[in-house]
Amino acid sequence: MAPKVLVSDKLSETAVQIFRDRGIDVTFDPSIGKDKDKLREVIGQYDGLAIRSATKVTEKILEAATNLKVVGRAGIGVDNVDIPAASKKGVIVMNTPFGNSVTTAEHAISLMMAVARQIPEANASTHAGKWEKSRFMGVELTAKTLGVIGAGNIGGIVCDRALGLKMKVVAYDPFLSEERATKLGVTKVDLDTLLARADFITLHVPLTDKTRNILSAENLAKTKKGVRIVNCARGGLIDEDALAEALKSGHVAGAALDVFAVEPATESPLFGLPNVVVTPHLGASTTEAQENVALQVAEQMSDYLLSGAVQNALNMPSVTAEEARIMGPWLKLAAHLGAFAGQMTDEPIKAINILYDGKVAEMNLDALGCGVIAGIMKATNPDVNMVSAPVVAKERGVQISTTTQAKSGVFDAYIKLTVVTDTRERSIAGTVFSDGKPRFIQIKGITIDAEVGQHMLYTTNEDTPGIIGTLGQTMGENSVNIANFTLGRSEAGKDAIALLYLDAPAPEAVLEKLRATGLFQQVRPLVFDVA
Repeated sequence: MAPKVLVSDKLSETAVQIFRDRGIDVTFDPSIGKDKDKLREVIGQYDGLAIRSATKVTEKILEAATNLKVVGRAGIGVDNVDIPAASKKGVIVMNTPFGNSVTTAEHAISLMMAVARQIPEANASTHAGKWEKSRFMGVELTAKTLGVIGAGNIGGIVCDRALGLKMKVVAYDPFLSEERATKLGVTKVDLDTLLARADFITLHVPLTDKTRNILSAENLAKTKKGVRIVNCARGGLIDEDALAEALKSGHVAGAALDVFAVEPATESPLFGLPNVVVTPHLGASTTEAQENVALQVAEQMSDYLLSGAVQNALNMPSVTAEEARIMGPWLKLAAHLGAFAGQMTDEPIKAINILYDGKVAEMNLDALGCGVIAGIMKATNPDVNMVSAPVVAKERGVQISTTTQAKSGVFDAYIKLTVVTDTRERSIAGTVFSDGKPRFIQIKGITIDAEVGQHMLYTTNEDTPGIIGTLGQTMGENSVNIANFTLGRSEAGKDAIALLYLDAPAPEAVLEKLRATGLFQQVRPLVFDVA
């Protein structure tokens, strides 16, 4: 059955057609986004929900979204989506951070030019019939130093455009490498150096605890007298009261803001001040950007629903379509390893340790880790998935660690999972053979080679004669067919294990017969999702 997607906000017809062309059953009804009761009534029918800003994806909406797998926001901001609630529900939340990058960067450059030449004030004066040529004395951008706070995607485009205007560019970004700075053609500096050197400052960082009020009264005082400041990123990055005071004192010569701490901004200490240019959050407001983000969200959601590829997710590691194809068997193995450990563990888990050996260590470990954790958590909560499982693990205080190492054995690659409780550690390792089928290769340090089936039986015992016969005879007498039978032992006469792949689950009465023999320390039925 084709996945079903609801488009509840205004998206272009071209974007809606992308869903249709990809074989997705799409409902386009922009009126639903404004009617929360109607949305709650119908959302249970859909696998995907495509939105802009009008639709509010609240916890109540998510409670009713019994089939929902993905929410796609055409744009960057996701303030209208309850991401923690979506994560707990196992719903991926995607946005489109790059569809409006050029548009936002161009707006920043436009505002910088506007404040450099006092264009809005000069325009208003001239419209009023005045001819105040001598009043509006501007400054050139050429040869001036631009300080870029945040040299990511949008900031990088601003750097490129500024260099084209023959500006000197310095950038502050803790994640900016020297190699990336050289490629951009900018000088990497610390924040204090940027504040001291820049003639113009433009901000391109997200709003976090670390960046909130990054241009505080203290930092504004460190800037060069006559600096001009531009913010097209997020409100809250600048202390607006402090900026207003710096403008009134003349220390800051001008400012241009597209974003404010409180929006819609109907009042601000900056309003009415000379040489302050303000716009109502227009950074992404171009025809091209609106079309780009709509097309991008349609492609991303289609890719996920049809192939499992995850792009620009805010609560899940991204997995490209190519990664999804290559990693598919390894993701299955990760889930199987987790499922084994989860079903075998009866007490609270304190820690999960994952070792990646060989070529698998070069894959998307965040996604593989989510697969392992989901496999473990499903043993006690069948509704969890790769999105919600890490949230569940964190809520339970489970410590998760990851280790990688170069190829160290006969296998090109393997994953080893160790689960730690108050009383024991339980480990299992597996690999993927050339046929693409996951295999268990080690349990409790004992080497095995077991194909993974939907219904399996795991037993442990002391290595003594008669175990194989007892297992085979008991299964045969009760019409339980064994598809595959794997044995392993630590050494003669010591710990031994058996893993049986069954065509159907063994009835509880059969398991009790095995336990009654006194030969087995453990008799555990296991179930794996091999679809």
